[in-house]
Amino acid sequence: MNESIVRTLSGVVYIALLLAATLYSPFTFMLLFGIFMLIAITEFCRLAKISLISPLLSGGILFVLYAVNLNNDILTHTSTIIAVATGIFLIAGLFAKKPLISGSSFIKRLLVPGYIVFPFLLIIKLPMLGGGYISYIPNIIIGAFIIIWTNDTFAYIVGRLVGKHKLFERISPKKTIEGFIGGLIFAIICSYILSIYYDFLSPVLWIISGIILVVFGTLGDLIESQLKRNAGVKDSGTIMPGHGGILDRLDSIIFAIPFLFLFHQIINYVS
Repeated sequence: MNESIVRTLSGVVYIALLLAATLYSPFTFMLLFGIFMLIAITEFCRLAKISLISPLLSGGILFVLYAVNLNNDILTHTSTIIAVATGIFLIAGLFAKKPLISGSSFIKRLLVPGYIVFPFLLIIKLPMLGGGYISYIPNIIIGAFIIIWTNDTFAYIVGRLVGKHKLFERISPKKTIEGFIGGLIFAIICSYILSIYYDFLSPVLWIISGIILVVFGTLGDLIESQLKRNAGVKDSGTIMPGHGGILDRLDSIIFAIPFLFLFHQIINYVS
């Protein structure tokens, strides 16, 4: 079968599954992202060349603890702090002369909860931030994905048409500053349109959320590219024909979501 057809079909199945599980109920949403989390742990461990058993086991235990203690503020705040701190550490690694996690298996193991597990748990928590399963708002996650997809699409188009200045050539030679700006502008427009239909957030909050998703999502994409470059592989996995692995598809949102979650926690607190 033609590669582009395989890629298209694979993408359609992925989007349909994500939308169906997210919209159907909080339980199918949690189940899907719990499965995604376990696959992402597997892919990360392969990239980092570390043992798989203990990260999978600890990830599964944390998922169950989170599911039965969804309104536990201490667990939520701890997850946010660890995930944001890990994100800042990985951003610093982009600018370091030597990759911060290139040789240390100890650091790589520490990254599993902060880079993979807690961001997935915060994705699960975000649409239930107002009060658990009863206040489930799936459209906030759907909106986040739409913004990420809009940014990816238009960053690629604008970059191909007018991109001249490399964004981070050492790690991702194809990304350009013009593409980044183009993707950001269209993501902001998309955020405003979402605010008209998903009016549980104001236009300003949707636009700020969109900017957070684009900026940190782009950094997340660069970080995953760095991990793959260090591992000497093109894709994180093969679960999605034509698209690679779960980390390849979700690298932007799992990196951005702790920062977005922190923003919404602050908004909820001050309001």
